[in-house]
Amino acid sequence: MSKYILPVSVFGTVFGCAVLLKNHVTGGPCPSKATIKGKTVVITGANTGIGKETARELAKRGGRIIMGCRDMEKCEAAAKEIRGKTLNPHVYACHLDLASVKSIQQFAERVKQEEQHVDILINNAGVMRCPAWRTEDGFDMQFGVNHLGHFLLTNLLLEKLKDSAPSRVINLASLAHILGKIDFDDLNWEKKKFDTKQAYCQSKLANVLFTRELAKRLQGTGVTVNAVHPGVVATDLGRHTGLHQSQFSSSVLSPFFSLLVKGPELGAQPSVYLAVAEELEGVTGRYYDVMTEKEPAPQALDEEAARRLWEVSSRLVGLEEERGRAGEPDPPPEGQSKTPQMNPAHTHGQSRGPSPAPAGRVTEPQVQASSE
Repeated sequence: MSKYILPVSVFGTVFGCAVLLKNHVTGGPCPSKATIKGKTVVITGANTGIGKETARELAKRGGRIIMGCRDMEKCEAAAKEIRGKTLNPHVYACHLDLASVKSIQQFAERVKQEEQHVDILINNAGVMRCPAWRTEDGFDMQFGVNHLGHFLLTNLLLEKLKDSAPSRVINLASLAHILGKIDFDDLNWEKKKFDTKQAYCQSKLANVLFTRELAKRLQGTGVTVNAVHPGVVATDLGRHTGLHQSQFSSSVLSPFFSLLVKGPELGAQPSVYLAVAEELEGVTGRYYDVMTEKEPAPQALDEEAARRLWEVSSRLVGLEEERGRAGEPDPPPEGQSKTPQMNPAHTHGQSRGPSPAPAGRVTEPQVQASSE
């Protein structure tokens, strides 16, 4: 009997350390008990993963939830489920395809027309390490969805956010930004050989740079903006990474991997924290690793790169740029802003019908989950 004591003790010690490490990595539940009754929250990619759990938690806290998703069937089902579990009737599914400038414009116009205010915008949706796909407008899918789509959406909702101040913008970033580099000569991988990992890291670095530049431009408006890495979360986002596709990784590594990652419910807690925590009132331009403020990578602190990325992004999505801080106007760059009219139906978006495989990746692999 004694011969089993040592192996059991070793196993128990390893398992216990793994559990403690997991608890440290996950960060636990949101410490704030604040409610948000009467506040309107817009969440992208909210039909699955972190986005869905964020919507559920904020609905439980009394918010009016606008779920922006490409797949309306899944979004309607998720909204119905959340309404049932939280007993909050104010949870709505709306069509939003972040791989389409037109769809983003339509969604934003609808929100502006139908919502009295927008108190919290959570830019949650994302794609990770997909093949060399293109958005409807010809952008690299990861740069187009993860950065440009949310850049455009945020800018189109800025006046509504300002009118609703104090209000908050939360951008889901990733630890992967530390490996990122903004290639201004070839943002959309048209000249060099495509590298899906670097494309993802570039898009995540763009999230942090956008956060810092937007925070500067919003000084004095009452709108704050922060970026957050949610930790390593088990969602569909990493479906293209190849992890667990071999028999060895699925049978041997998977059990250990599961000890070190968290589920979507815990993965949503950092977003919830940034959205509701009273102690974060007025805090802006920061980067959070789970629920702890950290300094981002050196390249994410490059103010000139952040300014240049803003200008380039504005031209790419056709925005009239406003460079001035605190409302100072500047001459518009190339491109025009377009805002199509929309169907006023509140819970059904302007679906473009079945889309080809590339666009199908926009909302199904929701949310920034893994740190590459």
